[in-house]
Amino acid sequence: MIIAHEETPLWYVVHTYSGYENRVAANLEKMVENRGIRELIQDIRIPTEIVSEVVPDSEATKEVERKLFPCYVLVKMVMNPETWHIVRNTSGVTGFVGPGSNPTPLSEAEVEALGVEIRIIEVNYAVGDSVKICSGPLSGFIGIVELISEDMKKVTVSASLFGRETKVELDTNQVETVE
Repeated sequence: MIIAHEETPLWYVVHTYSGYENRVAANLEKMVENRGIRELIQDIRIPTEIVSEVVPDSEATKEVERKLFPCYVLVKMVMNPETWHIVRNTSGVTGFVGPGSNPTPLSEAEVEALGVEIRIIEVNYAVGDSVKICSGPLSGFIGIVELISEDMKKVTVSASLFGRETKVELDTNQVETVE
């Protein structure tokens, strides 16, 4: 068994018996509370979606919560031998997702795509403000913010390149305010 000693909590996928997702989540929550290890096992989620279903023999619909990934539970945890043992030996758990018995954490892109963690991005500049580009091929150039995307992930900056105004789309973390 290979277990990476990780200090940062990451999201792992735990495989369960069919229909045991809620029971596994509840048992894990109880163990976390009883052992006082909230800093090691921080969050337990069962990804669901709300679906409208047509009621038989009627034109009415009802909203039903459905599991996105039956037989799987997501756990945000610090991976170490103790936490691996606690999760792996929870009733209803068949193992972690990963090669062999080596749990593989979800990447940031996978966590974002699943909507498990919602990150709120705040920027300290607005449209019309001067900003300095701090990374990428235009690093060091000064420009004016033209547009900030609704999700606050992208910013369009108008920078002067060789005497011409050029609009560049950048990630919001690639620019900083000019004082």
